[in-house]
Amino acid sequence: MLDALYHALDPVAFSIGPFVVRWYGLGYIAGIAAGMYLVPRIVRRWKINISLDNLLTLAIVSAVGIILGGRLGYVFIYNWDRYANNLLDIFMFSNGGMSFHGGVIGMLIAVLLATRITRIPLLTLADLIVIVAPVGICLVRIANFINGELWGAVTDLPWGVVFDDTGGGLLPRHPTQLYEALLEGLVLFIVLYLLSRKKPPLWRGTYLGLFFVLYGVFRVAIEFVRQPDTQIGYLAGGWLTMGMVLSIPMVLIGVALILYARRRKLPQQGAPLQEEPLVEALDAKNPGSTSSERAEAPAGDADKPATGSGKPEAVGREQEEPSVADADESPSTAEAH
Repeated sequence: MLDALYHALDPVAFSIGPFVVRWYGLGYIAGIAAGMYLVPRIVRRWKINISLDNLLTLAIVSAVGIILGGRLGYVFIYNWDRYANNLLDIFMFSNGGMSFHGGVIGMLIAVLLATRITRIPLLTLADLIVIVAPVGICLVRIANFINGELWGAVTDLPWGVVFDDTGGGLLPRHPTQLYEALLEGLVLFIVLYLLSRKKPPLWRGTYLGLFFVLYGVFRVAIEFVRQPDTQIGYLAGGWLTMGMVLSIPMVLIGVALILYARRRKLPQQGAPLQEEPLVEALDAKNPGSTSSERAEAPAGDADKPATGSGKPEAVGREQEEPSVADADESPSTAEAH
């Protein structure tokens, strides 16, 4: 059944004349949109101040960082021999080639930039991104399956897929793209999103650490049945892959981040308050609108940064910055190796 589904799917979602839109590109766009939708809801529960400008800044720099980092990671880690003599091909994104680990590095660099612009702590921004990032990972891995790339080893399991049209031969193979969509995407999102609902939220940096640990463990496990890139192959012993080499340090870094967060106990913190919170503007336009979260806390607490004890810190201000913390009606991260 899964094999029949694969052969019935077209990598091209739609085309208008020479303009072609592929499911792979839509996966990135949908992942960013999901983040724009979910982050305000997390911010609302955490009772920290993040303005619409902050949110847009975070979305833009993260998207650029993930895409550029993913591309450069693929070029320099997985296929430098090909691009060394064809540097212009680096910019041919339509030919494929993205690295998840490169995307993570690009995302972290982008968060550093966003921190300087928004004055929101680095680890709070990183925590928010990694909670919603698995949605994009899931969608892009599904797009990898539609493209018939990054398939696994030969298998006799009933859900094996024949990737004969993309170099996989005539034998059924593990659909490792879907394994990754399930574990690195859906499962990872459920775990982090449920933990984000804790009150007060976990210490700053905890979500980033958990993301690194769980992604690394899931990726290493799947690499045992995933076919390595042909230009690299196995690195040692007929089982070690580049994906494992890059993912094992993620687990170690994640454990270190969790321990750091538990030791420092830094509460999640938003931007300095400067202008009227967006929730007040929304209430003025819709006086009858309410929500369960708004009812849980006095309106005056919604625009104060959260602390580890759950008690808001007083922040002197003249005007407050528009906040997305209560903007429930506002909609809001890849081929990764």
